Amino acid sequence: MAQSDGNASGVAKAVLWLRENFDKPFSIKLIAQETNMSPSGLHHHFKTLTNMTPLQYQKHLRLQEARRLMLVEAMDASAAAYQVGYVSRSQFSREYSRLFGAPPLQDVEQARQQPQATEL
Repeated sequence: MAQSDGNASGVAKAVLWLRENFDKPFSIKLIAQETNMSPSGLHHHFKTLTNMTPLQYQKHLRLQEARRLMLVEAMDASAAAYQVGYVSRSQFSREYSRLFGAPPLQDVEQARQQPQATEL
């Protein structure tokens, strides 16, 4: 049980690190050192607790923030992609479409046309 709590604590530290540094490149080895876990142990326990690998989690954070930047701050897709750490615009568009079901411009236009919960 204590080992399980230690693993959860390490994963929580990794999640916090990723949230604070989602726009930067990382390695599992670096995060493992930060959390006092082995790279394979971190990867295994991270996926068990979050249902994502650390890289998938980082991509999810990046894409959510890019969407927020486009919706709230009216940033264009290229600028948002760069802001959250993408180097390749085409990779950003592919991953964005995979997560949200539409390319960035189309998704943002659709989201802006939907009534907000506060307007209902």
